[in-house]
Amino acid sequence: MRTRMTEALTLPKDGTAGALAGRVWRPDVEGPSVVAVRADGVFDISHHAATMRDLAEHRDAVGIVRDGGGERVGSLGEILAWLLPPIDLQAVKAAGVTFARSMVERVIEEQAKGAPEKAEAIRRQVQAQLGGDLRSLKPGSKQALALKQTLIAAGAWSQYLEVGIGEDAEIFTKAQPLSAVGHGMTAGLHPRSTWNNPEPEVALLVNSKGTIVGATLGNDVNLRDFEGRSALLLSKAKDNNASASVGPFIRFFDKDFTLDTVRALDVLLTVDGPEGFRLTGKSSMKEIARDPADLVGELIGPTHHYPDGAILYLGTMFAPSEDRGEKGMGFTHKVGDIVMIHADALGALVNVMETADKAPPWTFGVADLMRNLARRNLL
Repeated sequence: MRTRMTEALTLPKDGTAGALAGRVWRPDVEGPSVVAVRADGVFDISHHAATMRDLAEHRDAVGIVRDGGGERVGSLGEILAWLLPPIDLQAVKAAGVTFARSMVERVIEEQAKGAPEKAEAIRRQVQAQLGGDLRSLKPGSKQALALKQTLIAAGAWSQYLEVGIGEDAEIFTKAQPLSAVGHGMTAGLHPRSTWNNPEPEVALLVNSKGTIVGATLGNDVNLRDFEGRSALLLSKAKDNNASASVGPFIRFFDKDFTLDTVRALDVLLTVDGPEGFRLTGKSSMKEIARDPADLVGELIGPTHHYPDGAILYLGTMFAPSEDRGEKGMGFTHKVGDIVMIHADALGALVNVMETADKAPPWTFGVADLMRNLARRNLL
């Protein structure tokens, strides 16, 4: 998989014009380094920021990434095989049911009780119950709360509609710090799952003060059967070995790349299966029901603190229903699927799917990182 990675595939459409930072594994120091990706190569900037958490807290992160010097560790092409996810100590969080289409699909999962063969009939029924175009409905608004009461009276209410159009967003823990995988790495599926899908998303980097400092891509790998059986299985549906993918780089906000850029992004998805199957899709950030800044406001603030900051997946409108095999069974992953998530301003995040028990285990934790940084005199 790693040998298929190229600079052109990985970088944003404007190349290294943005303030791009990432993390690489350095075999010579047996640990990770924060790096800046520039036109003339990849530079270790650990003397400025030992961790990505520290870089996100710095008042001039963009200046460091662009002009902070550092040790050149090679060209991007040369270090792709050593690329890590571009986050470390941050909490890994995700927002759910933030698009109308995905909200409807979650209701379908709930009513199907994890059985994909029931989904199409339920899909028609749910769409008839909800009616109209929900994309213009603002969650928590007077109109949304009126629809909520109508659906409750009709016996059609759902926990997913509660977070989709109600006052409070769904913000959950996707994974533990340092457990995510990055560009070119294996992503994991629970071996007992028979109905699952990728979730192509934009993820925001948020520092401890609640300031959004940059963005990247994410794959919030999702088990539709587990969550459909019970919402209390959300942790098993979402948090498995190698099930959180982030990358390839953090693009820090500057005058040319802002939160408004994120609000206008199209996130593209391609899944290439080992049997020749291909699935394509798109998630348009213009259709998100809750503004990214509002989601961050629900993540962090007076009632919830993150001293090491957080990465926040923003959700997706993409929920594949196309049959991959037997009619009526919809889409589910196969081992060996190659998943590419792409946005012009952020580059591409590519992973190959494997069951979580066979994906490379997570062995390098926070204690290992602290010991390694201490040996390198970076603490």
